[in-house]
Parts: sequence; structure tokens; C-alpha cells
Amino acid sequence: MANMDVKSFANADEVKNPDKTLAQIINFGDVKITKLELEPGWRWSECIKPVVGTESCQAGHVGVVTQGKMKAIHNDGSEIEYAAGDAYFIAPGHDGWVVGDEKLIGYEFTVGSKDFGPWTSK
Repeated sequence: MANMDVKSFANADEVKNPDKTLAQIINFGDVKITKLELEPGWRWSECIKPVVGTESCQAGHVGVVTQGKMKAIHNDGSEIEYAAGDAYFIAPGHDGWVVGDEKLIGYEFTVGSKDFGPWTSK
């Protein structure tokens, strides 16, 4: 990788577009940055579970929200809600959904081989 680089999400290295989801992924060597746009009514168990086939989301997430609000419940019963301006971490084993009528826009980060993307595939 070069000492400096710039990329646009408009020309993402990879795009995923399951139901109510737009994920634009840019790679910088071992670093992956995903821009997420999740429509009102988006819920992992309804929009992504059919794609990946696991009972709950098995990816961990590290990110920041720039618009909208989200709620997540972990398999252990713990819950969090996060909104524009919040940074978050969620361990694997959870469900999540957009809260309210505003689209959620956020960015998630992955470093190395650890998958902290918007979902993992089976």
C-alpha cells in the first residue's frame, strides 16, 4: 500500500445491497471501512439473517453513526441504543434495528483479519 491514498465511497471496492441495506466497502490494505445506509424498518433478523443464515449476527462491530438511531440487543440480554455522534462497539451474537423514521448512516471499521463488517456470510 502507498504511503498515502484516498478513495471515494462512490467508487467502493465492494457494494452489498440486501433488503433495506446499502454497504459500500473500501479497502486500504488490512483496513476495511464500510459506509452503511440502513433504511427505516431495517432489522438484522429480517434483512440480513436470510442472507447469512445464522440465528444472530456473528460479526462484531466498531463504528460511528452520522445520522439516525439504532438499537441492538445481545444474546446475553444486554441492550444499547446509539445515535448520530455516537461511537459504538458490539460483540458478535446480537440483533439490531433502525429506530424511528430516519435512515441510519454510519461507518464501520475492520483491521486485520477480524471481521467487524456489517455482516458475515455462512
